[in-house]
Amino acid sequence: SVPYLDRTPSPLEFYREWVSPNKPCIIRNAISHWPALKKWTSAYLREVVGPKIVSVAVTPNGYADAVFQDRFVMPEERQMPFMDFLDIVEKKVTSPNVFYVQKQCSNLTEEFPELVCDVQPDIPWMSEALGKKPDAVNFWLGESAAVTSLHKDHYENLYCVISGEKHFLLHPPSDRPFIPYELYQPATYQVSEDGSFEIVDEKSEDKVPWIPLDPLNPNLERYPEYAQAKPLQCTVKAGEMLYLPSLWFHHVQQSHGCIAVNYWYDMEYDLKYSYYQLLDCLTKA
Repeated sequence: SVPYLDRTPSPLEFYREWVSPNKPCIIRNAISHWPALKKWTSAYLREVVGPKIVSVAVTPNGYADAVFQDRFVMPEERQMPFMDFLDIVEKKVTSPNVFYVQKQCSNLTEEFPELVCDVQPDIPWMSEALGKKPDAVNFWLGESAAVTSLHKDHYENLYCVISGEKHFLLHPPSDRPFIPYELYQPATYQVSEDGSFEIVDEKSEDKVPWIPLDPLNPNLERYPEYAQAKPLQCTVKAGEMLYLPSLWFHHVQQSHGCIAVNYWYDMEYDLKYSYYQLLDCLTKA
């Protein structure tokens, strides 16, 4: 299981106990002083962000950046007033599609600067532990049908839940031999005139390596090696922070209307990374 810390660690302690050995943990009381925990109600977000145009990922099935119909399909990125998006999340307006504010590239600071004062621009003890500021700070809000497919990132990730719950399924990098990758033609969901979605290939792009397996319902006939993998599952609740180490595979679900903020710190491309690359190459061979 993923261990819990009941207090914020010192920078040195965190680096020694968690970053260096590349182990996840859930930290309680790390963000209890954030105004966002009390302030970020739907009414407050309407008032502060309201009519502002923001980027929203829209899909017919809740799976963005995932394998579908033998393609790596990215969501339609729709520009819409934030209040209209909240109407959909709150079921004031019905839609057959699934909406998720999930644009990365530091969308909290780029698209929601009005909210930054309710959180922190970085996590001071993490910045001191790593000797750097985060590369990106991201804001997440969406429907329960929105699912993040199994993947890994080259970041040390601090994932903070403001309201609701996030459900993570995790695999350590050492499970790489049991996790299948295949190359897929990249494509994007596009809305046609009748409102239905079509999948349009991105013809000029190179093929994308992605994981076709659903860890919640794995096809062990097609991917028998996955039976040897050792997933961890954890739920991160409001007011808690998950440290998700670099190169850990993760699949994410959420409660409806869950709000979260995460901090991506670039990983060190050190011996751990070299070991992972070796494991990856041996797996392919």
